[in-house]
Amino acid sequence: MTATTTKRTELASFLRDRRAKIAPADVGLPDGSRRRTPGLRREEVAQLADVGTSWYTWLEQGRDIHVSEAFLERLARALRLTPAERSHLFGLAQGRSPRHGTLPAETVSEALQRTIDAHPHPAVVTTPRWDVVTSNAAARAVWGDRRGTNSLWRAFTEANPCGLDVREEAHARRLVARFRAEAARAADREPFDQLVTELADVSPEFHRLWSEQGVSLEPEGAKVVHHPDVGTIELDHVALLHVEPDGRTLRVTLYTPRPGESAERLARFVANGLPLED
Repeated sequence: MTATTTKRTELASFLRDRRAKIAPADVGLPDGSRRRTPGLRREEVAQLADVGTSWYTWLEQGRDIHVSEAFLERLARALRLTPAERSHLFGLAQGRSPRHGTLPAETVSEALQRTIDAHPHPAVVTTPRWDVVTSNAAARAVWGDRRGTNSLWRAFTEANPCGLDVREEAHARRLVARFRAEAARAADREPFDQLVTELADVSPEFHRLWSEQGVSLEPEGAKVVHHPDVGTIELDHVALLHVEPDGRTLRVTLYTPRPGESAERLARFVANGLPLED
């Protein structure tokens, strides 16, 4: 049994299970006395979703068919799927997460916020496109409140983009290569392409590096920040993927100072709430 066959089988079971859990009366249909099984009939699901009965039946039978995103969205609404179940449906049917353009991107779950707040060093939560969603107090002390900004845009357009080393060729090239990899994996590529087009228009350096077609996957790395009065602070960072209850996938980046002077300098800045230049 191949992975594709396994997914089709699991999708069929998932659809049958969710269909059985919806009472006809819940969706305005007569209950009737001749139902041999609980829940909705296949043709009723198809009617509610405004999709072809044959296509829905084949999908529930685990046949090797390909359905559109619109088909799955209508099906998710008809079956009253939760955001997590909707994401699961797309994963089984198309091997990807659904688009999340209509979901709130400016908040995170209370559990995730408490988790990054408990991290003693900077922690930043972004979308896969590197739009900053939230951060903890340590990150705001170091870099200020950057919610609503885009990290790649800042890196190539602000006077002091990402610390002294962002001006170095190798570091800037790594940023662009990592972003290209993120764009390639995105369920919805359009927002990534829009950012690339706009940034290439205002930053010749970005345009040049983007044209090089570099690709890199770096879940770990190093960042250097600098303050004219204190000096250099070296930070290691790891990036972890987190799936929110509403189905969004967010990137959580946790920073840790190098032992010694970097740790001491960072502790002083966080305690004093003074922003570093980076």
